[in-house]
Amino acid sequence: MCSLLVSVCTRTIESPLLSQSLLHSTPVSITMYKGTARLQCHFKDVSENFDNTVIHWYQQKEKREPVRMLYISSGTTIVENSFQRNRYMVQKLSNQKICILIIKNIGPDDAATYYCTLSTVSGYYYEVFGSGTKLIVSGNSKPENSEILQTKHKDQLLYVCLIENFYPEVIRVQWVDGADKEVTKNVVKGDVWKSTNDKYSVSTWLTLPVNMTNKNYFCKYDHESQENFKLPIQGIYSLWTHSLKGTGKAPS
Repeated sequence: MCSLLVSVCTRTIESPLLSQSLLHSTPVSITMYKGTARLQCHFKDVSENFDNTVIHWYQQKEKREPVRMLYISSGTTIVENSFQRNRYMVQKLSNQKICILIIKNIGPDDAATYYCTLSTVSGYYYEVFGSGTKLIVSGNSKPENSEILQTKHKDQLLYVCLIENFYPEVIRVQWVDGADKEVTKNVVKGDVWKSTNDKYSVSTWLTLPVNMTNKNYFCKYDHESQENFKLPIQGIYSLWTHSLKGTGKAPS
């Protein structure tokens, strides 16, 4: 099965007019051992003429600096000399403001994180990196278990979203409300930890006043094996009585 992994890139050179949120890569991840990879970069909030926008694609291998692979300008794709020209294509869907990087004949040497960037001039030059897509040359595995655990402390309820035994390790986990808007207040996000020899787990916590528990909240995660999966807090009755894996204790 194919897979590409998405993670947020912190290498951003930007003007005050643009932010990293303008560029978003999908899906969260894809893992593949052969075939053709398609990496999408969305520019939905870019107001300028998309057809005239210069878009670059970078490849970053582990523990190395990003290297530009190619760029597309005025409909023409220019591939750097260090990359095989016949293996890379770029498609621009102007009406949807999407740019797609196509990599043919995937092999072990293609394992890396790929970033799209927006390059423009508006009185001065600036470049913005989008969210990255990590290509893993391997297989994937969806979470073996995902659940929300609950415990009460005084006038508050603590909800723990636990997602266990998935591969690869890249996953996006959020708490969202009934309108699918991200909740960031009173949220603690844990780090991914290695739970078995080849699989990973992660947890995140949401604290709510008891009088707010009648509202709809969800733990939402995106993994290359299962996108946009939601777990509701409604109907969670079992108390959380065991220590959180990976930390040895509950958050205070």
